Amino acid sequence: MALKVERRSSFFYHPIKLNPPQILALVFLALVLVGGVLLKLPIAAEEHMSWIDAFFTAVSAATVTGLVTVDPGSAFTLFGQIVILFLIQVGGLGIMSFAVLVVLMLGKRIGIKQRLIMQEALNQPSIGGVIRLVRNLLLFSLIIESIAVFFLSLRWVPDLGWGKGIYYSIFHTIAAYNNAGFGLWPDNLTRYVGDPTVNLVITLLIITGGIGFTVLVDLWYSRKWRNLSLHSKIMIISTILVNLVSILLIYAFEYNNPHTLGHLSQSDKIWAAYFQGISPRTAGFNTIDIGSMRQDSILFTIMLMFIGAGSTSTGGGIKLTTFIVIIFAVVTFLRGKEDTTIMKRTIRNTVIFRALAIATISMMLVFGGAILLAMTEKAPFLNILFEVVSAFGTVGLTMGLTFHLTFFGKIVIICIMFLGKIGPLTLAFSIAKPNKANIRYPDGEVFTG
Repeated sequence: MALKVERRSSFFYHPIKLNPPQILALVFLALVLVGGVLLKLPIAAEEHMSWIDAFFTAVSAATVTGLVTVDPGSAFTLFGQIVILFLIQVGGLGIMSFAVLVVLMLGKRIGIKQRLIMQEALNQPSIGGVIRLVRNLLLFSLIIESIAVFFLSLRWVPDLGWGKGIYYSIFHTIAAYNNAGFGLWPDNLTRYVGDPTVNLVITLLIITGGIGFTVLVDLWYSRKWRNLSLHSKIMIISTILVNLVSILLIYAFEYNNPHTLGHLSQSDKIWAAYFQGISPRTAGFNTIDIGSMRQDSILFTIMLMFIGAGSTSTGGGIKLTTFIVIIFAVVTFLRGKEDTTIMKRTIRNTVIFRALAIATISMMLVFGGAILLAMTEKAPFLNILFEVVSAFGTVGLTMGLTFHLTFFGKIVIICIMFLGKIGPLTLAFSIAKPNKANIRYPDGEVFTG
């Protein structure tokens, strides 16, 4: 006779239902915790490593930021650097992507719930084609990184030897492709300010990783411009325009600055402006001293870091497409039109509201973090704002404040890096409760402007 056991709800048994954004945030938090513990191990550090510095580095690596309170090249052993590299790769391509790869290799099926989580992780409008996107994402990333390692090895093996040259090529390739900005030299890449190979390979990795996986897949399968999606066309055109404007402005602003471009030869000035015009949107590598840049260059760099890279990319920020949608919506309002159109395609109001929500929440996080750091850190406010925006955009550039942060300042930057990585909307959706009530209230007048 079979016994029927009923599970009754009680204080001790209360099932917790998590939505995809909450699951995504918790999984990422688990990755950070494991990484922090590994970096605290004696075999990971050359000298004593404090818990706060270990977790700061783990969060910075997993969020593909690049801000560090200790020098990764000298403070960590080979084991510690490999842990950092693993966190960068998993954090950049997405921990859920690797989880799906493992499940597929085991021959298991991916359920609807897992597909919803992947949809949230990759910022896709629907669950259709998510698994295919993950497969292509991992395949393309492996191919691109392998090619970059080959070319960097040609440059660094003659100088550093086979073992160190290949290792440095792998480390900086993964860091650049995932827009992390971690370097194994104390001065980052400033020693290669005029080196064509290093400049071209690193910047091409930054652009490829920052343009977004959906664009890369679309380019691979569409082949022709007219067959590309609207998102891909916007990303390609806006990336080219923003990079060109950035390079020209950095070149103009810093041309006579003796601490950045002023003392360089003409060719090195062009390479430095080229590199520093592309890097700030989320990469974090630098070939000139950021702290010595003029204030107009700093403000422009802050704007680039806040805008960030492309959606579904390894980079952060509010995303370039979000910025473009807001600009076109403002232009539509100024022209007195009702529909926002880009390339003869109408942008839905839900997309515009989403873009405005992302920008608004992001500005609140940035200014909130800046206020908190202004209370505890003895530094000019521009340096503080630069640090906060760099952390939020998961960029990794610094004007020198990171190494001098107080304990509380490190906690603030850790939180901003984490929130910047999971995204402002993921944070909002994790906290907010869905309201499905279909109620429309009477119109009301509010005076604005």
